[in-house]
Amino acid sequence: MLASVEKRVQMWKDVQPFYSDAVYGAGKEVESRNAEAVLNAIILASYDTRRGHLRDVTRLAFDNMWALQSKTGETAGAWVWQNFEYTPWESKESEYYWAAMLAEVIASAPDNYRTDRNIVGNLAALRVYLLGHYDKQPLLNKAVLLWAAGQFPGLLTPAQRKAVLGELYGKQQQDGGWSLTDLGTWQRRDKTPLETRPDGYATAVVVLALQANHVSSSYLNRGLTWLVANQYKATGAWPAWSLNKNRDPQSNVGMFMSDAATGYAVLALSGKR
Repeated sequence: MLASVEKRVQMWKDVQPFYSDAVYGAGKEVESRNAEAVLNAIILASYDTRRGHLRDVTRLAFDNMWALQSKTGETAGAWVWQNFEYTPWESKESEYYWAAMLAEVIASAPDNYRTDRNIVGNLAALRVYLLGHYDKQPLLNKAVLLWAAGQFPGLLTPAQRKAVLGELYGKQQQDGGWSLTDLGTWQRRDKTPLETRPDGYATAVVVLALQANHVSSSYLNRGLTWLVANQYKATGAWPAWSLNKNRDPQSNVGMFMSDAATGYAVLALSGKR
Protein backbone atom coordinates (compact mmCIF):
# COMPACT_ATOMS: atom_id res chain seq x y z
CA MET A 1 0.00 0.00 0.00
CA LEU A 2 2.82 2.37 0.84
CA ALA A 3 4.44 1.70 -2.53
CA SER A 4 1.14 2.50 -4.24
CA VAL A 5 0.89 5.83 -2.40
CA GLU A 6 4.44 6.74 -3.36
CA LYS A 7 3.80 5.82 -7.00
CA ARG A 8 0.68 7.99 -7.20
CA VAL A 9 2.55 10.90 -5.62
CA GLN A 10 5.36 10.59 -8.14
CA MET A 11 2.92 10.31 -11.06
CA TRP A 12 0.53 12.93 -9.67
CA LYS A 13 0.12 14.85 -12.94
CA ASP A 14 -0.72 11.68 -14.85
CA VAL A 15 -2.96 9.66 -12.53
CA GLN A 16 -6.72 10.08 -12.45
CA PRO A 17 -8.80 10.73 -9.30
CA PHE A 18 -10.24 7.66 -7.61
CA TYR A 19 -13.79 8.95 -8.07
CA SER A 20 -15.05 10.44 -11.34
CA ASP A 21 -17.85 12.93 -11.88
CA ALA A 22 -19.34 10.65 -14.55
CA VAL A 23 -19.85 7.77 -12.12
CA TYR A 24 -20.24 9.45 -8.73
CA GLY A 25 -21.71 12.86 -9.52
CA ALA A 26 -20.58 16.42 -10.15
CA GLY A 27 -17.71 17.61 -7.98
CA LYS A 28 -16.47 14.19 -6.91
CA GLU A 29 -13.26 14.43 -8.95
CA VAL A 30 -12.26 17.64 -7.17
CA GLU A 31 -13.19 16.18 -3.79
CA SER A 32 -11.29 12.99 -4.50
CA ARG A 33 -8.20 14.78 -5.75
CA ASN A 34 -8.07 17.10 -2.73
CA ALA A 35 -8.69 14.38 -0.18
CA GLU A 36 -6.09 12.07 -1.70
CA ALA A 37 -3.47 14.81 -1.77
CA VAL A 38 -3.91 15.48 1.94
CA LEU A 39 -3.99 11.79 2.87
CA ASN A 40 -0.86 11.05 0.81
CA ALA A 41 1.03 13.75 2.71
CA ILE A 42 -0.27 12.55 6.08
CA ILE A 43 0.63 8.92 5.37
CA LEU A 44 4.14 9.55 4.06
CA ALA A 45 5.02 12.17 6.67
CA SER A 46 3.85 9.82 9.43
CA TYR A 47 6.22 7.14 8.18
CA ASP A 48 9.07 9.61 7.82
CA THR A 49 8.58 10.92 11.36
CA ARG A 50 9.57 7.50 12.63
CA ARG A 51 12.60 7.48 10.34
CA GLY A 52 13.62 10.97 11.45
CA HIS A 53 14.01 12.37 7.94
CA LEU A 54 11.61 13.80 5.35
CA ARG A 55 12.16 12.05 2.03
CA ASP A 56 11.90 13.72 -1.38
CA VAL A 57 8.72 11.80 -2.22
CA THR A 58 7.11 13.11 0.96
CA ARG A 59 8.10 16.69 0.14
CA LEU A 60 6.54 16.15 -3.29
CA ALA A 61 3.35 14.92 -1.62
CA PHE A 62 3.26 18.11 0.44
CA ASP A 63 3.84 20.21 -2.68
CA ASN A 64 0.98 18.46 -4.48
CA MET A 65 -1.23 19.07 -1.47
CA TRP A 66 -0.39 22.75 -0.97
CA ALA A 67 -1.13 23.42 -4.64
CA LEU A 68 -4.75 22.38 -4.01
CA GLN A 69 -5.27 24.33 -0.78
CA SER A 70 -8.36 26.54 -1.16
CA LYS A 71 -7.57 30.23 -1.50
CA THR A 72 -11.09 31.68 -1.26
CA GLY A 73 -14.56 30.84 0.01
CA GLU A 74 -15.68 28.81 3.01
CA THR A 75 -12.86 26.30 2.60
CA ALA A 76 -10.09 28.93 2.36
CA GLY A 77 -7.04 27.51 4.11
CA ALA A 78 -8.38 23.94 3.95
CA TRP A 79 -9.24 21.49 1.18
CA VAL A 80 -12.51 20.61 -0.54
CA TRP A 81 -13.19 17.23 1.04
CA GLN A 82 -14.65 13.95 -0.13
CA ASN A 83 -18.29 13.91 0.96
CA PHE A 84 -20.36 10.75 0.64
CA GLU A 85 -22.20 11.59 3.88
CA TYR A 86 -20.27 8.96 5.80
CA THR A 87 -19.01 10.39 9.06
CA PRO A 88 -16.43 10.98 10.46
CA TRP A 89 -14.14 10.92 7.41
CA GLU A 90 -16.31 11.45 4.33
CA SER A 91 -18.93 13.96 5.43
CA LYS A 92 -19.38 17.70 5.82
CA GLU A 93 -17.42 17.86 9.10
CA SER A 94 -14.56 15.81 7.65
CA GLU A 95 -13.03 18.87 5.99
CA TYR A 96 -12.14 20.23 9.42
CA TYR A 97 -11.21 16.84 10.89
CA TRP A 98 -8.53 16.27 8.26
CA ALA A 99 -7.28 19.86 8.31
CA ALA A 100 -6.72 19.47 12.05
CA MET A 101 -5.07 16.07 11.59
CA LEU A 102 -2.80 17.57 8.94
CA ALA A 103 -1.75 20.30 11.38
CA GLU A 104 -0.76 17.61 13.89
CA VAL A 105 1.30 15.74 11.29
CA ILE A 106 3.06 18.90 10.08
CA ALA A 107 3.84 19.91 13.66
CA SER A 108 5.73 16.67 14.23
CA ALA A 109 7.24 16.26 10.74
CA PRO A 110 11.03 15.81 10.71
CA ASP A 111 13.69 18.19 9.38
CA ASN A 112 11.76 21.16 10.85
CA TYR A 113 9.40 21.10 7.89
CA ARG A 114 6.98 23.44 9.65
CA THR A 115 9.61 26.20 9.49
CA ASP A 116 10.13 25.88 5.72
CA ARG A 117 9.84 29.45 4.41
CA ASN A 118 8.08 28.19 1.29
CA ILE A 119 5.02 27.12 3.29
CA VAL A 120 4.72 30.02 5.73
CA GLY A 121 1.72 31.42 3.88
CA ASN A 122 0.07 28.01 3.58
CA LEU A 123 0.40 27.33 7.30
CA ALA A 124 -0.93 30.77 8.14
CA ALA A 125 -4.00 30.14 5.98
CA LEU A 126 -4.52 26.72 7.57
CA ARG A 127 -4.33 28.24 11.04
CA VAL A 128 -6.86 30.96 10.13
CA TYR A 129 -9.25 28.29 8.84
CA LEU A 130 -8.91 26.13 11.95
CA LEU A 131 -9.45 29.07 14.30
CA GLY A 132 -12.32 30.53 12.31
CA HIS A 133 -14.33 27.32 12.08
CA TYR A 134 -13.57 25.89 15.53
CA ASP A 135 -16.70 26.88 17.43
CA LYS A 136 -19.05 25.00 15.07
CA GLN A 137 -17.18 21.69 15.25
CA PRO A 138 -18.30 18.46 16.94
CA LEU A 139 -16.29 17.53 20.01
CA LEU A 140 -14.42 14.88 18.01
CA ASN A 141 -12.93 17.53 15.73
CA LYS A 142 -12.11 19.74 18.70
CA ALA A 143 -10.26 16.82 20.27
CA VAL A 144 -8.17 16.37 17.11
CA LEU A 145 -7.33 20.08 17.11
CA LEU A 146 -6.37 19.82 20.80
CA TRP A 147 -4.02 17.00 19.78
CA ALA A 148 -2.47 19.22 17.10
CA ALA A 149 -2.30 22.24 19.40
CA GLY A 150 -0.04 20.34 21.76
CA GLN A 151 2.76 20.80 19.22
CA PHE A 152 1.43 23.63 17.05
CA PRO A 153 1.23 26.82 19.18
CA GLY A 154 -1.55 29.27 18.49
CA LEU A 155 -4.23 26.83 17.35
CA LEU A 156 -6.21 27.21 20.57
CA THR A 157 -6.56 30.04 23.05
CA PRO A 158 -6.04 29.18 26.75
CA ALA A 159 -9.80 29.56 27.27
CA GLN A 160 -10.61 27.21 24.39
CA ARG A 161 -8.10 24.66 25.65
CA LYS A 162 -9.60 24.74 29.14
CA ALA A 163 -13.13 24.45 27.76
CA VAL A 164 -12.46 21.50 25.46
CA LEU A 165 -10.59 19.64 28.19
CA GLY A 166 -13.59 20.15 30.46
CA GLU A 167 -15.94 18.82 27.78
CA LEU A 168 -13.80 15.74 27.21
CA TYR A 169 -13.46 15.03 30.93
CA GLY A 170 -17.22 15.27 31.25
CA LYS A 171 -17.74 12.65 28.52
CA GLN A 172 -15.45 10.02 30.05
CA GLN A 173 -17.51 6.99 31.08
CA GLN A 174 -17.27 5.15 34.38
CA ASP A 175 -14.92 2.50 33.06
CA GLY A 176 -12.44 5.11 31.77
CA GLY A 177 -13.28 4.99 28.07
CA TRP A 178 -14.93 7.42 25.69
CA SER A 179 -17.69 6.69 23.17
CA LEU A 180 -17.58 8.20 19.68
CA THR A 181 -21.34 8.67 19.97
CA ASP A 182 -20.73 11.24 22.74
CA LEU A 183 -18.27 13.30 20.68
CA GLY A 184 -20.83 14.77 18.29
CA THR A 185 -24.46 14.90 17.27
CA TRP A 186 -24.77 11.94 14.94
CA GLN A 187 -27.61 9.97 13.38
CA ARG A 188 -27.23 6.72 11.51
CA ARG A 189 -28.45 6.60 7.92
CA ASP A 190 -30.38 3.40 8.59
CA LYS A 191 -32.04 4.97 11.67
CA THR A 192 -30.70 2.26 14.01
CA PRO A 193 -29.58 3.29 17.51
CA LEU A 194 -25.99 4.39 17.90
CA GLU A 195 -23.64 2.31 20.01
CA THR A 196 -23.07 4.08 23.34
CA ARG A 197 -20.36 1.84 24.82
CA PRO A 198 -16.81 3.21 24.95
CA ASP A 199 -14.76 2.37 21.87
CA GLY A 200 -11.10 2.26 20.98
CA TYR A 201 -11.36 5.00 18.39
CA ALA A 202 -12.76 7.77 20.61
CA THR A 203 -10.74 6.70 23.63
CA ALA A 204 -7.45 6.64 21.72
CA VAL A 205 -8.02 10.02 20.06
CA VAL A 206 -8.79 11.66 23.41
CA VAL A 207 -5.79 9.98 25.04
CA LEU A 208 -3.54 11.19 22.22
CA ALA A 209 -4.85 14.74 22.68
CA LEU A 210 -4.19 14.61 26.42
CA GLN A 211 -0.72 13.18 25.91
CA ALA A 212 0.20 15.84 23.36
CA ASN A 213 -0.78 18.53 25.84
CA HIS A 214 1.20 16.89 28.65
CA VAL A 215 -1.93 16.53 30.74
CA SER A 216 -1.18 14.46 33.82
CA SER A 217 -4.48 13.44 35.35
CA SER A 218 -6.68 10.56 36.38
CA TYR A 219 -8.61 11.06 33.12
CA LEU A 220 -5.55 10.19 31.05
CA ASN A 221 -4.53 7.30 33.28
CA ARG A 222 -8.03 5.80 33.22
CA GLY A 223 -8.16 6.19 29.44
CA LEU A 224 -4.88 4.31 29.04
CA THR A 225 -6.09 1.65 31.45
CA TRP A 226 -9.24 1.22 29.36
CA LEU A 227 -7.17 0.72 26.20
CA VAL A 228 -5.01 -1.91 27.87
CA ALA A 229 -8.07 -3.76 29.19
CA ASN A 230 -10.21 -3.67 26.05
CA GLN A 231 -8.04 -5.07 23.30
CA TYR A 232 -9.58 -8.16 21.71
CA LYS A 233 -7.15 -10.91 22.65
CA ALA A 234 -8.10 -13.16 19.76
CA THR A 235 -7.42 -10.59 17.03
CA GLY A 236 -5.31 -7.87 18.67
CA ALA A 237 -7.85 -5.23 17.60
CA TRP A 238 -9.82 -2.66 19.57
CA PRO A 239 -13.61 -2.29 19.29
CA ALA A 240 -15.32 0.54 17.42
CA TRP A 241 -18.64 0.86 15.62
CA SER A 242 -19.98 2.72 12.62
CA LEU A 243 -21.72 6.06 13.11
CA ASN A 244 -23.53 5.50 9.81
CA LYS A 245 -25.13 2.04 9.86
CA ASN A 246 -25.54 -1.02 12.03
CA ARG A 247 -22.78 -3.02 10.34
CA ASP A 248 -22.02 -6.72 10.51
CA PRO A 249 -18.86 -6.64 12.67
CA GLN A 250 -17.35 -9.52 10.66
CA SER A 251 -17.81 -7.84 7.27
CA ASN A 252 -15.12 -5.79 5.52
CA VAL A 253 -16.94 -2.49 6.11
CA GLY A 254 -17.91 -3.65 9.58
CA MET A 255 -14.26 -3.96 10.59
CA PHE A 256 -13.35 -0.55 9.17
CA MET A 257 -13.86 1.46 12.36
CA SER A 258 -12.17 -1.22 14.44
CA ASP A 259 -9.16 -1.08 12.12
CA ALA A 260 -8.92 2.68 12.62
CA ALA A 261 -9.42 2.33 16.37
CA THR A 262 -6.57 -0.16 16.50
CA GLY A 263 -4.20 2.19 14.71
CA TYR A 264 -4.94 5.08 17.05
CA ALA A 265 -4.82 2.82 20.12
CA VAL A 266 -1.35 1.58 19.21
CA LEU A 267 -0.18 5.19 18.82
CA ALA A 268 -1.65 6.13 22.18
CA LEU A 269 -0.13 3.17 24.02
CA SER A 270 3.26 3.57 22.38
CA GLY A 271 3.42 7.23 23.37
CA LYS A 272 4.78 8.16 19.91
CA ARG A 273 2.67 11.32 19.63
